[in-house]
Amino acid sequence: MNYKTFMKGGMAALMAMSLVACSSSASTTSSSSSSSAGAIKIGVSGPLTGNAAVYGTAVKNAAQLAVDEINAAGGQQYEFKAEDDQADAEKAVTAYNNLVDWGMQLSLGTVTSGAGQAASPLYKEDSIFALTPSASSTGVIYKDMKDSSTAYGNIFQMCFTDPNQGTASAVYLNEHKDLGTKVGTIYCSDDNYSTGLETNFESKAKELGVEVVGKQTFQTNATDFSVQVKQLADAGANVIFMPIYYQPATLILQEAKKQGVKATFFGCDGMDGILSQDGFDKTLAEGLYMLTPFSADSTDEKTASFVKAYKAKYNETPNQFAADAYDAVYAIAQAAKAANLTSSMKAKDMCSAMVKQFTSMTFTGTTGSNVTWKATGEVSKDPKAIVVKDGAYVSAK
Repeated sequence: MNYKTFMKGGMAALMAMSLVACSSSASTTSSSSSSSAGAIKIGVSGPLTGNAAVYGTAVKNAAQLAVDEINAAGGQQYEFKAEDDQADAEKAVTAYNNLVDWGMQLSLGTVTSGAGQAASPLYKEDSIFALTPSASSTGVIYKDMKDSSTAYGNIFQMCFTDPNQGTASAVYLNEHKDLGTKVGTIYCSDDNYSTGLETNFESKAKELGVEVVGKQTFQTNATDFSVQVKQLADAGANVIFMPIYYQPATLILQEAKKQGVKATFFGCDGMDGILSQDGFDKTLAEGLYMLTPFSADSTDEKTASFVKAYKAKYNETPNQFAADAYDAVYAIAQAAKAANLTSSMKAKDMCSAMVKQFTSMTFTGTTGSNVTWKATGEVSKDPKAIVVKDGAYVSAK
């Protein structure tokens, strides 16, 4: 069995434990643009159905909005297609193959990290340039997620890596002691996203002298957090750091209210989407902080224009995943224009030209100004803190 056949078959199953909020429902395909001659084809796969659909749908919608705006402005034209991978490694490989069959030349990669770790070797083997808006694990851009020297070289991130988010969270809490000085953490021990953030948070917290009074874990699909919440409360935690996705966070907040726990809850980009969780009492999230590269209430021109256009088209406020996807398409368009790409070029030729541009250009979008990329594919931009106030995300002071 050759390498590529192995990757497209058995390896996918081995990656299945690296997922976020998986669903068992059937995969669907979404083609959001009609075919047009002379257009460069951009593909993406993500969860368009299932528990993590809020992420994939946001990416799909925002990417389509960006493509429509760029096409309307004239010049280089693009065609966009999204495949549903349900945040599943095996389905992500199938989605990748479908996109290649469609003629994908450039890509937004995958929405989630577990799916990305399964698909990244295929992007590398086929020399297709990818800029993922939201797959934040280093395992998406490195063959060995702990060794930057093993970077694929053609897979870049618009989002922060997990280690950077964990480090930035420790720095923020150290600089904002008014939120609390005794930190307890609760994270998912069988999820790479969660463990990556927690490990780097703990390391940076120790370096800065941030007092961590307790650490609690759970596993995917846990529904009872009574013990974890009580243990952190008994330890005296007045800040609870949750480097997790919003689904379990809703249950933790419900349990905290039940036990009468008074603490500042703090998360990262995976927390974005908590206010749209069906059946969730938004008042439980009041005062919840999170680090994110995007704040929908920002008054800068690019962000305000994006939020207005997104609301007009989809009748909802865009989240961070949408903002990163919107920026990712515009960054690709900026690089493609500078590289003089044409739709007649082969994907592998586009790839080398795009890598050259991304490792030398500066980009300004809704998620940051003076954005740059390392040769490893890691992005450099400043995080922002937002807080839930009156049932909405607002910039934290």
